Amino acid sequence: MSDPFVVVGADAAGLSAASKFRREAPDREVVVFEKGRWISYAYCGMPYFIEGRVERMSNLLSLSPSEVEERGIDLRRDHEVIAVDSDTKTVAVETAEGETIEQGYDDLLVATGGRAETGSFNVRGLDGAFTLHDMNAAAAIDAYIAEPDAYDPARADVSAVDRERVDRNAAMPAPETAAIVGGGYVGVEMAEALSGRGLDVHLFQRSGHLLPPFGEAVGERVADELEAEGVAVHRGTPVKSLVGDDRIEGVALDGAADSVAADLAIVGVGIRPNTELLDGTGVETGEGGAIRTDEYGRTSLPDVYAAGDCATAVHAVTGEEAWMPLGLTANRAGRAVGATIAGDPSPVGEIAGTAVVKAFDMEAGRAGLVEEETAREAGFDPVRETVTAGSRSGYYPGAAPTDVTLVADRDTGRLIGGSIVGPDRAAIRIDTLATALEADMTVPEVERLDLAYAPPFSPVWDPILVAAKVLNGTLDEE
Repeated sequence: MSDPFVVVGADAAGLSAASKFRREAPDREVVVFEKGRWISYAYCGMPYFIEGRVERMSNLLSLSPSEVEERGIDLRRDHEVIAVDSDTKTVAVETAEGETIEQGYDDLLVATGGRAETGSFNVRGLDGAFTLHDMNAAAAIDAYIAEPDAYDPARADVSAVDRERVDRNAAMPAPETAAIVGGGYVGVEMAEALSGRGLDVHLFQRSGHLLPPFGEAVGERVADELEAEGVAVHRGTPVKSLVGDDRIEGVALDGAADSVAADLAIVGVGIRPNTELLDGTGVETGEGGAIRTDEYGRTSLPDVYAAGDCATAVHAVTGEEAWMPLGLTANRAGRAVGATIAGDPSPVGEIAGTAVVKAFDMEAGRAGLVEEETAREAGFDPVRETVTAGSRSGYYPGAAPTDVTLVADRDTGRLIGGSIVGPDRAAIRIDTLATALEADMTVPEVERLDLAYAPPFSPVWDPILVAAKVLNGTLDEE
């Protein structure tokens, strides 16, 4: 048998590629290397597990190792690919026993994902301080929050879990106050989760509003919702350092003499792509240090592809390279790469950065270029309008104010971005904007969309149509 299709990484992009390839090319071999024990898990579901909405860690698994193997995929966990030689078309793999083996490939996919960025914060070695970017961290946080005599070890019901780490955290006194560093996705979702577990929560955001990629209108309403639910939101408040010797005691703030006491800290200041295994290969990298890929996921190395959180993609609005590590992006790109390598060339697709998030009863969504500065940097002359409209007919129960921000290019009238926030099914409306961005629609074209109307679902003029009408008027005045 010829050298196989080799995949590095057994999560969203990697297993999507391997599964698609196996279906399309059943006579060819596919080998997947995973450096750890966890595979195919729902990263985005971890805050809801910690909150208790998800009862068992196993509920977050998409595929088990046995299900992967039933598909005819040679899955090798505890095997870390440490180097790639594109000249000999081999990878060096380190096993759990410390042995190094060599594996040849016909085609190689790097789907190594990303890892939590910690910046200047010393998280390692400080009990009660965590980042949240893997299942072992989620299990440890869940155990740490619980009272020692009340922790249920069955919640971490997957054999891959780091049981020693979980047991160690479960034995510690339960925290009362949490400090969250960073007001992005992780920060906002964890503020709700920890509040739901009964902790007093402080959320610190360096900039003036939460969720910066969503725009100011979203950030303000999300902050108001968090504060209404008892979360102390500190905007424009950079954290200087974590305080504590063996266990977290608080956070020190820039320009403040006293620290804020806390016996739990979550650092959520971003992620970085895992690309070290390609060091020395000469592979081209792009935005964020991610691996540069073309429309089919190909890198600058022959027969080497990349997909998921470690790879770039093309932005649907700018047409330029972008790095936006999101779940659908990884799954879709992996599936496309698998099809391409099996003989059916399939583009990985463009990305618009479409994302949604919730904070208690407040929902938010964004797509495209929302911040004016970002739009200008991309070469556009942005015009932006924010409107507030009802989510349903005003007389129908449940109608709630929905803020819609639309951004257009002054010269062409093209829609280039938007955000939505509100408590009544606001987030899902972002899919309309994402579709309009993919189609390069102008604001007048968005205004003429035939969106559905019935009192339980929407007013006659959907909030998106209202926003488009207002923005179109602004463009006409220019």
